[in-house]
Amino acid sequence: MNDITSTALIELAIDLTSSLGTVERYDRLLDTVRKTIPCEAVALLALRGDQLKPLALQGLSKDTLGRRFLLSEHPRFAQICDSKTVVRFASDSELPDPYDGLLIDREGDLPVHACMGLPLYFADRLLGILTLDSLTANVFDQIPRWTLEMVAAIAAATLNTALMIEQLQQQASHNQQLMVDLTEQARCRDGGEIIGDSPVMQQLQQEIAIAASADVTVLVCGETGVGKELVVRNLHQKSALRSGPLVYVNCAALAENLIESELFGHVKGAFTGAEQARAGKFLLADNGTLFLDEIGELPLAAQSKLLRALQSGEIQPLGQDAVQHVKVRIIAATNRDLIQEVQDGRFRADLYHRLSVYPITVPSLRERGEDIALLVGYFLEQNRRKIGLEQLKIHTAALADLSRYDWPGNVRELEHIISRSALKARARSDSSQWVVIERQDCGLLSSDRAVSTAKAAPVAPPQAVAVDTSLREATDNFQHQLIVQALRDSNGNWAQAARVLKVDRANLARIAKRLSITQIKLLLD
Repeated sequence: MNDITSTALIELAIDLTSSLGTVERYDRLLDTVRKTIPCEAVALLALRGDQLKPLALQGLSKDTLGRRFLLSEHPRFAQICDSKTVVRFASDSELPDPYDGLLIDREGDLPVHACMGLPLYFADRLLGILTLDSLTANVFDQIPRWTLEMVAAIAAATLNTALMIEQLQQQASHNQQLMVDLTEQARCRDGGEIIGDSPVMQQLQQEIAIAASADVTVLVCGETGVGKELVVRNLHQKSALRSGPLVYVNCAALAENLIESELFGHVKGAFTGAEQARAGKFLLADNGTLFLDEIGELPLAAQSKLLRALQSGEIQPLGQDAVQHVKVRIIAATNRDLIQEVQDGRFRADLYHRLSVYPITVPSLRERGEDIALLVGYFLEQNRRKIGLEQLKIHTAALADLSRYDWPGNVRELEHIISRSALKARARSDSSQWVVIERQDCGLLSSDRAVSTAKAAPVAPPQAVAVDTSLREATDNFQHQLIVQALRDSNGNWAQAARVLKVDRANLARIAKRLSITQIKLLLD
C-alpha cells in the first residue's frame, strides 16, 4: 500500500482550522482517512468513563451510533484503549469483533478480515479511538507505523477541538475540565443520557441547558412515555443544586388524606397511626430538587397547600407549630393539558403560573422519527448485555417498519418492543450468541392496529338522567356508562378501551377505581 500523501495530510490540517460544525468536522476526518487507507468501515468513538460512544462512522449500520460499548465486554476495544500506539489484529484473531453483523454491505457474521485500531491521545489523555475494518485480510500490515501515528495525531487533534468547542458552548461560564468530570459522574450514577440528534431534540437540549442555568421552577410537559423523567434528571444534573438530592414524588399515587404528611412530614402523634416522626419530601429535598411527577393528578385541596410552600419556601409538618425554611427547586411534570385543566376548574390557575415559570415540552417519538434508529441501537445494546449475547442486531426490514410506526406509547413503547423482540428472536434463533431481530419478532404495529381500531364499536350516547340529579352525580353516571360500554366492546381489554376513549390507560384505571368499576363487576353486569 502506498504511504499517506502530503496532500492528504495538508487537507486534514486545513480542516482543523476551518469553521466546521462538529458533525461536518467528524465526517471530513473519516472521508479523508477512508480515501487514504481503503477500508469497508471506519468509526470514531469517544471514551466516556468505562465505555465507548460512537460519534461518527462510515460503512456501518446507523443503529451503531446508538450503541454504547463497555470495555469490559469488548476485548478488542479494551486492547486498543490500553495501547499507546496502533493495534493491528491478526486476521485469524479469536477475539470477538464488536462490529459483527453491523457492516452495511454484508449480512451475517464477519469472515476472516483485517481490523485495526488507533488510540487517540491529546496531551497524554485518551480521548477515544479510531477503528478501521477491511474484508481484505492483512491489508493493513504494510502501512508504516509513522503514517498511522500521524493519522492518529491528526484525528486526536480533531476530536479534541470538537470536544472543546462543544463543552465551551454548553458551559461557557464554568471550568471546562471540571464540568466534564461532573457530567461524567452524574451520567454514570443516574444513566441519564438523552439519545437523539433530530432538530426537535437539539432544541430540547438547548431548553434544558437554559432552564438548568437558573434556579427557576420548571414544568415538563409531554405525552406518556416520552421521557419526562429523563429530562428532569438532566435538569438536576446540570443545575447548581446537582450535588444535592433529587427527590421523586408521584402525585398520582398519593392517598388524598396523606398528601400533606408525604410532602411536609409529621411529628409523632400528629394523627392516628403516626407512631413516629417522619420527614416530608420537601425536607428530604432541601438544597436539592423536588420532582413532582403527574402534578395534574393532585387534588385541589392539596394544590392550595403546595402553593403556600412554593410561595414562601416554608413548610410546617403536621402537628408542629414552628415552620421550617427549605431551599428546594421544584420541577413538575404532567401529560395533561394544564391550561385546559385550569379552564375546567380542576387545577388552580395560581399554582399553574407558579409551576410554569419555564415550561419545557418533550416531543413525542412520532415528531422525531429520524432518532428511531439511534434509540433502537441503544436498546439493542442494553438488551444484548442483559441477555448475555455476543451480538444482537435488527434486520433492515424490521427497522424500516419500526420507523414507519406512529408510536402512541413513545420511547417507552419502543424500549418494550425491542426487549420483547430480543427475547423472541433469541428463542427462535439457531445461535445462542448471535441473534437477529426479524419483523415477525416485533408483533403488531400501526398497520395491524389500524384494522382493529377501525372495527371497534362506537360508544353509544349516555342515557338521560333525572333533572334533579346533581352535576357530580350526572358526571359520574356519564363516565360510568362510557367506561363500562368501552370495556365490554373491547372484551375487557383496558388498553384498547383507553384508546377508544382517548385517555391514558393509567388515568382510565384511576377513574374506574373511583367509580367502583372492576373486571368482576363488569362480568356480573
